[in-house]
Amino acid sequence: MTARPRLGVNVDHVATVRNARGTSYPDPVQAALLACEAGADGITAHLREDRRHIRDEDMRRLKEALPVPLNFEMAATDAMVEIAAAIRPHAVCLVPERREELTTEGGLNAAALGTMLGARVRALAAAGIRVSLFVEPEREQLHAAAALGVAAVELHTGRYCDLAETARHAELERLHAAAAEAAALGLECHAGHGLTCDNVGPIAAIPAVAELNIGHFLVGEAIFVGLAEAVRRMRAAMGRAQ
Repeated sequence: MTARPRLGVNVDHVATVRNARGTSYPDPVQAALLACEAGADGITAHLREDRRHIRDEDMRRLKEALPVPLNFEMAATDAMVEIAAAIRPHAVCLVPERREELTTEGGLNAAALGTMLGARVRALAAAGIRVSLFVEPEREQLHAAAALGVAAVELHTGRYCDLAETARHAELERLHAAAAEAAALGLECHAGHGLTCDNVGPIAAIPAVAELNIGHFLVGEAIFVGLAEAVRRMRAAMGRAQ
């Protein structure tokens, strides 16, 4: 359990803006360093198979430049495992990935993919990388993750965020139960997807949640208030929940 969840800032969509014009700016590494100065505890970046935002060189530069841990989100493929093993980030979070999706649409089905995932988890662990799985807040998925020997799980908060505030109670209870179950299984519990300053409080207040990973909202807010201020406001929103 933790009294102060860590904040991991995802810089993917800084790269999305850069790639829209084929320029060298805005630079996701510069954004990551600014986020760190503003209070981020870690940086997350998703190297997608289609390289729609973050690129291989971005990952290498982030690893070299960051004063905080780098969380490398990726599909569970041999090619991605090879890249991660060469870069050696602090952590890898294995996520489901479909080329036609706009963003990650749900959790990884660890219960159904155990054999395939096991080989990738072992290869990453052998490279000294801490492994987590992005999963739905379901008991079956948590037990499958524990059986694979990963260090952590990240609970998908997308459904909670998509519901009207008056309809969130049941999903919030499900997240509470899943976080407690993860802790009981010896897994560090993270959470993320769709979180904003307006909805983060109840998630940050879950006792077993040790880390929140947030990106799209922060990059969007940066248009209006700057990235550093967006990170500071998120830190304050998380702090109020404690």
